[in-house]
Amino acid sequence: MKRNKTMKVLLLGLCIVMLLGMTCFAAEEGESFAYNTLWAALPPVIAIGLALITKEVYSSLFLGILVGAAMYSNFNFMGTITHVFDDGIIANLSDSWNVGILIFLVILGTMVQLMNTAGGSAAFGKWSTAHIKSRVVAQLSVVALGCLIFIDDYFNCLTVGSVMRPLADKHKISRAKLAYLIDATAAPVCIIAPISSWAAAVTGFVDGVDGLDLFISAIPYNYYALLTIFMMVTMAIMKVEYGPMATHEKNAIEKGDIYTTPDRPYAESDNTPVSSKGKVIDLVFPIVLLIVMCVIGLVYTGGFFSGDCGFAEAFSNSDASLGLTYGSFFALVITFIWYMVRKILTFRQMMDLIPEGFKAMVPAILILTFAWSLKSMTDSLGLKTYIAGIVAGFSDGMISMLPAVIFIIGCIMSFATGTSWGTFGVLIPIVVAAFVEEGVGITAGNETIVTILVSACMAGAVCGDHCSPISDTTIMASAGAQCNHINHVQTQLPYALSCAAISFVCYIIAGFVQNAVICLIIAFAIMAGFLFVAKMLHKKKVSA
Repeated sequence: MKRNKTMKVLLLGLCIVMLLGMTCFAAEEGESFAYNTLWAALPPVIAIGLALITKEVYSSLFLGILVGAAMYSNFNFMGTITHVFDDGIIANLSDSWNVGILIFLVILGTMVQLMNTAGGSAAFGKWSTAHIKSRVVAQLSVVALGCLIFIDDYFNCLTVGSVMRPLADKHKISRAKLAYLIDATAAPVCIIAPISSWAAAVTGFVDGVDGLDLFISAIPYNYYALLTIFMMVTMAIMKVEYGPMATHEKNAIEKGDIYTTPDRPYAESDNTPVSSKGKVIDLVFPIVLLIVMCVIGLVYTGGFFSGDCGFAEAFSNSDASLGLTYGSFFALVITFIWYMVRKILTFRQMMDLIPEGFKAMVPAILILTFAWSLKSMTDSLGLKTYIAGIVAGFSDGMISMLPAVIFIIGCIMSFATGTSWGTFGVLIPIVVAAFVEEGVGITAGNETIVTILVSACMAGAVCGDHCSPISDTTIMASAGAQCNHINHVQTQLPYALSCAAISFVCYIIAGFVQNAVICLIIAFAIMAGFLFVAKMLHKKKVSA
């Protein structure tokens, strides 16, 4: 209680300081004093720090936005207000790509409500209890489904969450652990899948070389993604937990408390009346339909059905936001028809579930909106430009150490901005340009180091995104698992940082060895050794 009062006083003090600064120290309008400097990182640092300390994400994000706007306007009051709303919140809510993602969220929320009310989720829970007997197999099933849905990270988070929540609950897997498994099979899987919206984004940022070929050759060097998947599987088999996650899992196993903390915003969703007519097919059919329709929607936006390009090229040209919106909409319509034909739900019942689906996604929509607005603040302050200058200036230094440095820069940039696409969108062109001659492509002798550097850009971007509380993928993983967002961030962070530290060491080795097979064997060996030691230390701590 005393800590909460202290934090409220600190938040109030920060607001007062901001208002005094805007009133008393307002400068002339013009370029911000913080533009293209380290000060540009202050808004996300404030937002992330406050969120982790106070466990209250909405006010923390908004204060980060407010600080960024004040710095942009040189503490001009009206300039700050204008930048917060006109250039921040309203601009992001009116952006067509963002609106498409929000519509996709609402439709998926509605489909989850439909599947739950129709009894499909309950039927799957009973089936999984009969066929999946252990927590280990249950966790591996979550990982397997996450790896299979590699098309898009947003789609991955919400689909895996809606399908696997009943199974996880039956085997007393905490919501925090479920959120981690979902998050760790979203971006890390998408970034090593050649047919995905992420592969399309990466190839689009490469100029002067074959982007898809470079992406595929970089997969064995994408240590963070590969080690994250290896870590999840190994931890499930070895039954290793450490950090805050160990507490959540202990409460789930021993007390049946899958939430751990008093704040459980999604607990009431379990009280929805369920149809007794539901079968497993009433969950499986809508999910398979959703996958198929979203794939069709993605390749449609890429020009596949116009005959202008092939399937793979259509994926590369696809508009993920629009494609997922098209696909989820038609999947929803067909699901309506399916339940009506099966006489499980009436038309009126299904219409009543639409606002329920929207309400279920309100927390994710609010956090996403604020996270997008915070990113706009850092963009207007030139954070990307500042980091790009650092990278470009280092490229003439020690080449063998450059992959490790690029990885760390990518982690920091992605963590601060909450966007992996924006991070490798800045770093990859800089890296490629340093080793590409116009009309020649990548210069002879530099093929391997360029591949390692591109993989370091992607791995760093995914790592920072994985750790960041303001990342849209992290937010959607919380929504998919129906887990308190701050609980998800705090429990995931030690695992993500452990994997990041090992990845950093591996990039140092790769910079000198430059052999994919040898470096990958070393990486898996280090990770296995780390998890063995972590298990021994945790056992010793429990027995002490």
